[in-house]
Amino acid sequence: MEYFTLARVVHVLAVILWIGGVAMVTTVIIPAIKKLKSKEEQIKTFEQIEGRFAIQAKITTLLTGLSGFYMLYVLDAWDRYLDFRFWWIHAMTLIWVLFTLILYVLEPFILNKLFKEYAEKNPSKTFSFMHKAHWFLLLLSLLTTAGVVAGSHGWFLIE
Repeated sequence: MEYFTLARVVHVLAVILWIGGVAMVTTVIIPAIKKLKSKEEQIKTFEQIEGRFAIQAKITTLLTGLSGFYMLYVLDAWDRYLDFRFWWIHAMTLIWVLFTLILYVLEPFILNKLFKEYAEKNPSKTFSFMHKAHWFLLLLSLLTTAGVVAGSHGWFLIE
């Protein structure tokens, strides 16, 4: 298998695990945690699950970025950033930058501290806000994924 094909396989699998994980957290885990009786149980359960998923998310976003930029390099496709017909490359890159910033900078240095502080005061409001934020990120990711599939198969919004 040539390296480009391997990069594409790694890229697609990493995206599936990453965005699939976001979908699982958004549609299953947070709603289940919100139904737990005590705030202590909610916070403890979320931190246990989130800690494990954060590792997966960091690895998969790293693999996604490395493989994606490798494919751009091999194809010498950097000029696609200058062509709006390839808007999906811009969207894909922006989603990746957003999640990378959240996972590697905001979460460890800011968001974890804020979560603990606000979850102790008002867990219902905290989990509700977090749930809405996850829905926003998931919908943005799914829209981008749909655009990537369509765009990479020749469907352009602008000809």
